[in-house]
Amino acid sequence: MNINYIKDKGKTLHYHGLDPKRIQLDAKSKFNEMAKQDYFGSAPNIFVGKFGYPNINVGILNVEEYNKHDEPFTWVEEKTSIPSIIELRTQLVNSLFKANIQTFDSKLLEMSQEISLAHKPVDVEINLAKKPQLSLTMFDDAMPHGPRVAIKSAKITENPKIPQAIDKATSDIYFKAEEAVFSLYDKGFDEHYLTKVFSLANLGLKKNRKLVPTRWSITAVDDIVGKNIIQEIKDCNKTEYLAFFGSYLGNYYLILMFPEVWSYELFETIITEQNMFSTDYEGYQGRTEYAESTAGGYYAARIAVLEQLRIIKKQSSVLALRFVDPNEYIAPLGVWVVREAARNAMRNKPIEFASKELMLHYAQILVKKKFNFDVNVLLSQSKLLKNMGQQRKISEFF
Repeated sequence: MNINYIKDKGKTLHYHGLDPKRIQLDAKSKFNEMAKQDYFGSAPNIFVGKFGYPNINVGILNVEEYNKHDEPFTWVEEKTSIPSIIELRTQLVNSLFKANIQTFDSKLLEMSQEISLAHKPVDVEINLAKKPQLSLTMFDDAMPHGPRVAIKSAKITENPKIPQAIDKATSDIYFKAEEAVFSLYDKGFDEHYLTKVFSLANLGLKKNRKLVPTRWSITAVDDIVGKNIIQEIKDCNKTEYLAFFGSYLGNYYLILMFPEVWSYELFETIITEQNMFSTDYEGYQGRTEYAESTAGGYYAARIAVLEQLRIIKKQSSVLALRFVDPNEYIAPLGVWVVREAARNAMRNKPIEFASKELMLHYAQILVKKKFNFDVNVLLSQSKLLKNMGQQRKISEFF
């Protein structure tokens, strides 16, 4: 989804008294005092770029003194604000080097793979081509990070802490990547960690291993996990009419479940004067193409819904409505925000309804009251609701 208000961050931030120029200036003074060209630090993650593919930039994200710079689950738990998250992320230096997606004879790439496998930040010695200057790189679908600087040399100064299950999966050159990702997810490894493992060509058949840009890896992990859970719940009974509602950082989800076989539709709406929205849908057989309109948010929200269905051992036709309030979500932080907002909704106790009509009426009242928006604009476009009205059930013939 192209979220236009994000492209005008200055106006949005300024409106709330958060002048981005002031933030940059205040941070710049502090950053320039502390920035060094050569230093010992910690590397919590790797960023693989997509530009120039298949010859791309691989960046070791590092900071001299690590303090929750790459911990989205901690930010959620501690209710860390958007400005605070941005401040943390601007301190992460993206130390770059060039790599081909299928050539693994580089010392820096080997080191990057070790960092990607580590469960905790790895102590490193970094030598940069020049002293970093404050900058901030932001994406709709990946976490922001600080300055990008070419790396001269680097080395790990400790033994990375790699979990046994991760080590076993990455050492097995006959273990398919999709199977490995879901197996590790099932063992309790979260998608943030699995994304960096997947991105650095650590999983899959040996001949198929290659670097995957971080922004693609995020969606790939969400999609792999989601598809596997879908296959599990298709054998389950159906839910009742259920409505879940919750939010995180200005991203609100109203998730409606209907007692039908699995299908899923997402609407994303920006609450502005124009009220722009986009949508994607999948039926029982799933999608054959990437969800272009809602992009990574489609797969991230889907995983949150499927996790709950898996817990209650049910299947459902799910209509997910995302409402983005630009007065609250003042800057893009990545798809993880979408995933956690949807998870917050699914953790809340649902309201159960006796019929589809009652649930849709509730949705109309809630959305109007909360966002002053007529949800019928979305419902009238819904493929899921249309198919539900037209599809005949086997029970009708008996």
